Amino acid sequence: MNTRSLDGKVAIVTGGASGIGLGTTEVLIEYGAKVVVGDLQDEKGKALESRFGADTVRYCHCDVTKPEDLKNLMSTAETAFGGLDILFNNAGIGGPREGVEDLDFGEYDKIMDLLLKSVFMGTQFAIPLMKKRGGGVIINTSSVSAIEAGWAPITYSVAKAGVAHFSQMAAAELCKHNIRVNAIRPGLIATSIFGATLGMDRQVSDQMAEMIAQGAGSIQPAGRAGQPRDIAEMVAFLASDAASFITGESITVDGGITVGPPHSWREEAPGPMEAILGFTGEDQPQDGQQSPVGNKTR
Repeated sequence: MNTRSLDGKVAIVTGGASGIGLGTTEVLIEYGAKVVVGDLQDEKGKALESRFGADTVRYCHCDVTKPEDLKNLMSTAETAFGGLDILFNNAGIGGPREGVEDLDFGEYDKIMDLLLKSVFMGTQFAIPLMKKRGGGVIINTSSVSAIEAGWAPITYSVAKAGVAHFSQMAAAELCKHNIRVNAIRPGLIATSIFGATLGMDRQVSDQMAEMIAQGAGSIQPAGRAGQPRDIAEMVAFLASDAASFITGESITVDGGITVGPPHSWREEAPGPMEAILGFTGEDQPQDGQQSPVGNKTR
């Protein structure tokens, strides 16, 4: 028995027409699932439906901040494919870049509605359909910015921390219905979200994703930028029977970018004492020589 198979499963992916959502849609289909994609990018969504066929993918225009749109997404899964087994609450943007001092609270409300409230709503609306199927799996997109400062604007980061904790709380509440809930904390994934956060249009944002893919390898132990498929494979695993003993977790998939500062994994990077005293990686002693700041522990 292939416990990674998703044959016969029906999934919903929000934000499924591009980036991590698109990668996940493609991988879920590879594993045998039928997928309903919710997004605002109608041209890309309809192209996705044409590419795989309506018997495998259905696209719905969906603003995840609107309850009626999310309810329509759930209804489409039931009417088109007979029910719902997997929900990937993934839609999102980077949000305002302002810090606490300058934050506009109207913008704060918008990003919280998009990144956090939509996860509450999507989960709530999915529960009745999953109960009909005897259970299901809900997976929510959090972020490494939920656990470390410096990776994203504060509003985005706080919302993503809320997503992670929500996933734990919902897992505890929904286990009685055989519904598992987990979150994924992606690291630096080469998608258009970075350009969109900077206010760039979609085409330029997509080009920026390519630039990130080419240049991000040097700043993380994995030696490359993350790709949407890296997250999609974790979604597929968590959705499968192979992960039947995993619920209430937030799983980091980040190429090691949060393991520690560069000197913890790159020998040529100066440690904190070297940096304070002005030594660079090239100033480090050769084998057998004494370090000017003592033994450097990695």
